[in-house]
Amino acid sequence: MPFASLHGQNIHYEDTGGPGRPLILGHDFPLDSRMFDPQALVLAPEFRIIRWDARALGRTHWDGKPFSLWDSADDCIALLDYLGIDQAVVGGVNLGGQCALRAALRYPERVKALVLLGTRATREDPQLREIYLDMARIWSSEGPIDPLLNILASELFGEPFRFRHWFSRWRVLSGAHILAATLCLMERDDIYPQLKNIRCPSLILHGSEDLSVPPAQGELLHLMMSGSSSFVPIPGAAHAANLTHPHAVNPPLLEFLRARA
Repeated sequence: MPFASLHGQNIHYEDTGGPGRPLILGHDFPLDSRMFDPQALVLAPEFRIIRWDARALGRTHWDGKPFSLWDSADDCIALLDYLGIDQAVVGGVNLGGQCALRAALRYPERVKALVLLGTRATREDPQLREIYLDMARIWSSEGPIDPLLNILASELFGEPFRFRHWFSRWRVLSGAHILAATLCLMERDDIYPQLKNIRCPSLILHGSEDLSVPPAQGELLHLMMSGSSSFVPIPGAAHAANLTHPHAVNPPLLEFLRARA
């Protein structure tokens, strides 16, 4: 498995290679880069697909220190440097999407366009923030018990019995890893006022049944981004729409990328 030593981390990544326009994708909490299997299968080899695991999640070797979404944005661009890529389409789902937004703000010359799925730019609702932090504390004290995993699966996939293979992946994540990743997401700053500074083209996709990030948050991105953008609702999809509804996500994604090849 390929790893890149960046900012004191060993970042796990996958790269299809090839001469096509690079698309780098960041996953959501608490998933990893394998959530983009349905996209890599369809988009490569026409496009160069790079997927990476964020600190404290997936197969990345995290140094155990606190980190922010801005740190993740730095990791994303450093991985492009490591791979010798000057400019890429940058995208992700929620955690990864919020990282992509910050990469576009901090490194506008490196971001050709944005692809955002189930993403928001505002801070977390205080009540939901406490719920997620409580879940992380339970995970730390009792481990990844089935009631927690069922809640996560329901929010991500729409029902707890879909994609059960993710349960075995979650069970190897320690409480320290989950707590650090949760704090990164829940303690984020509000970048909504800065969205007007993002001028690159963007594709915004959002599951119509997303309970984690309501579709109205995706519509806010669409309205506030200065660059030309498209908002594509995914009917019947929960949060991880690219994983559960690739038949609806892949065609507009492919069209968007081809227009920028």
